[in-house]
Amino acid sequence: MFRKTIFWLHLGSGVITGLVVAMMSVTGVFLTYQNQVFDWSDRAYYRDAGTEERVMLPAESLIEAARAADLNVTTLKYRDNPAAPVLASGQRGEGSLFIDAYTGEALGEPSPTIRNLFSTVTRWHRWFNASGESRQTARLITGVSNLAFLFLVVSGMYLWLPKLIRWPLLRARFFFSPKNKTAQQRDFNWHHVFGIWSALPLIVVIATATVFSFSWASDLVYTIAGEEPPSRGAGSSSAPAAAPAYQASADARRLPLDDLLATARARTADWQIITMNLPQQGENETSFRIDTGTGRQPQYQSTLILDAGTGRTIAYETLANRSPGRQARSWIRFLHTGEAFGFFGQTIAGLVSLTSLFMVWTGFALAWRRLVSPLLPVTVGTRARRPL
Repeated sequence: MFRKTIFWLHLGSGVITGLVVAMMSVTGVFLTYQNQVFDWSDRAYYRDAGTEERVMLPAESLIEAARAADLNVTTLKYRDNPAAPVLASGQRGEGSLFIDAYTGEALGEPSPTIRNLFSTVTRWHRWFNASGESRQTARLITGVSNLAFLFLVVSGMYLWLPKLIRWPLLRARFFFSPKNKTAQQRDFNWHHVFGIWSALPLIVVIATATVFSFSWASDLVYTIAGEEPPSRGAGSSSAPAAAPAYQASADARRLPLDDLLATARARTADWQIITMNLPQQGENETSFRIDTGTGRQPQYQSTLILDAGTGRTIAYETLANRSPGRQARSWIRFLHTGEAFGFFGQTIAGLVSLTSLFMVWTGFALAWRRLVSPLLPVTVGTRARRPL
């Protein structure tokens, strides 16, 4: 009786949420190598460093170059590649601009067409590309469907086990069978094979997505770690005030930005990406995000805060320095995409998104044959319908 109940809950959940799951799976596959595509397209702005010794312009000169292109700079991103330009960025919504690190030439925005395409797919992935008040409703639908998908995977693992645990029966559900004679047998076989091989990584992908969909799930991460969830400010819904423009001469006691940048570089010899947050008027600190990985791996990221006047280290934080709750929250974002484990992890996440499509398709086919097909009349004067 228990198994039968789980089966009907499994089937009903799949029929109700299948199309939403399919949408999230299709967009998830499309987004698999998003950042590799970004890096590839951005290489159009790389300049051959040549064999001659070239001197990089001071950070203040790069800031002035961005200002001349009407960008109020808040961060500068450097890569450990002499051919790479510096990425100057403003606040959220203000855009970014590549600046030639040696000439100060404004090269252009980071592949706007490609980024707009992936941004649209991401909005579909999260909330059907809805806007305004409809976004919250769409987000709730995808969130609930995601929870249903988690139930489908967990219950599917239980239903995958045959009533009699024997190797021939297990083998028929572990591997694709060449003996399938009908479409129904094929769909049954594929549904079980795709389901069991992708179950564990799918649980990780789905469970981490739940944290983004519901505040209670995010709070649960901290609760499990034995911490108080961070409070959400009452004014978080209002638009943030624009930060004042960086002024190089605002405080004569400040060290040149290049001196601070040199300290950050020396802190981690094998850095790959350094993002410098420019100090604003009245601020005496300059923070750096130092990355020794791909830029999407929390275990290789650290934060350095320097006194802008003396260059003294105020704080240095790695993943290991954070509380268990913050560590878990840092991992979750990149476990969802698989990027925490580099290219291999991304590939696994993309593959299980693809297998989800096969499970939706075969699940719908099996549900049709069980629920709908028996109700369809056989056409008079024709042969009895063959099973699909």
